[in-house]
Amino acid sequence: MSEELSHFLLVYKFGLAEIGTKISILTEELTHRGRHNPIEHVSPRLKTTSSITAKARRINCPMAFDALRARIRDIAGIRIVCSFVSDVYTVADMLTRQPDITLIQTKDYIAAPKANGYRSLHLIVEIPVFLSEQVVSVPVEVQLRTAAMDFWASLEHKIHYKYDPAVPGALREELAAAAEDAARLDRRMELLHRQIHGPRH
Repeated sequence: MSEELSHFLLVYKFGLAEIGTKISILTEELTHRGRHNPIEHVSPRLKTTSSITAKARRINCPMAFDALRARIRDIAGIRIVCSFVSDVYTVADMLTRQPDITLIQTKDYIAAPKANGYRSLHLIVEIPVFLSEQVVSVPVEVQLRTAAMDFWASLEHKIHYKYDPAVPGALREELAAAAEDAARLDRRMELLHRQIHGPRH
């Protein structure tokens, strides 16, 4: 089963490569044109077989490839870190306007943050992968966030890993307060950006 699952993951690896190429092209084109490049850095991620198995158990998903494909939509994921909140939406629009990318789902945790303070824009997109004998539509989760959101999410992940399953209440309160501080910093930086470059930059 492990060998078959590894083979199953290949097409998701190819989907990540396709999305990565598109982002690299956007980055290089904007830089070449002398425009503000909204992308700070990019981190692709492919779930391991053990991670997929654990999630399948957690959500009661049968270990059948059709079921995994239908119910676990974040097997392939890519995180795009941007300078400003407006950049998050700009990059999302640039990607989803491309004719071979199909937007499946949007979860806007910037407009409506999670209860713990988490902020990010999540998209599930499908991208065609051209294999030797067929074309496969591969779902990829795209997470877009600012550097401040990314720093907070990284800290929150480390704290949850250390205190799993129960984070002390005082730490949860500090994390929520830090999330608000990060959001205020993003708003101030956005304002400075617009004062310097104008709203259309």
